[in-house]
Amino acid sequence: MTAGLTPFELLGGIEPVTELANRFYDAMERDEPELTAVHRLSAPGRVHPESRAAFALFLVFWLGGPPQYLAVHGHPRLRMRHNHIAIDTGQRDAWLRAMTTAMDEMAITGDVRAYLDQRFATVAEAMRNTPDAPSG
Repeated sequence: MTAGLTPFELLGGIEPVTELANRFYDAMERDEPELTAVHRLSAPGRVHPESRAAFALFLVFWLGGPPQYLAVHGHPRLRMRHNHIAIDTGQRDAWLRAMTTAMDEMAITGDVRAYLDQRFATVAEAMRNTPDAPSG
């Protein structure tokens, strides 16, 4: 990473990080209907605006920005908050595809992109809580 700057700072602050969250959900709604369906929806195929806002606040905090997420939602406890959803490799990969699309659309590149690719993959794998069905 660049000279001690956080990913939040490298991305440009609250507005670009919020845009990343929204582009992520836009890509999910457009390209990943099975993943969209496990979210709180405001209309068929549309993730609820409160879910979008909470994820944007989380990303701001997680990427090194202001900790407003903690004040509003408490500790992230990602696995606990997602435990009611069966997350297998298919769901993990769908999540990563939507985030990759969002980052591609925003032309996020270089060191910050390499960092985000690695961190998102690590967290997505850690969220997996359901074994894949045996093939055959």
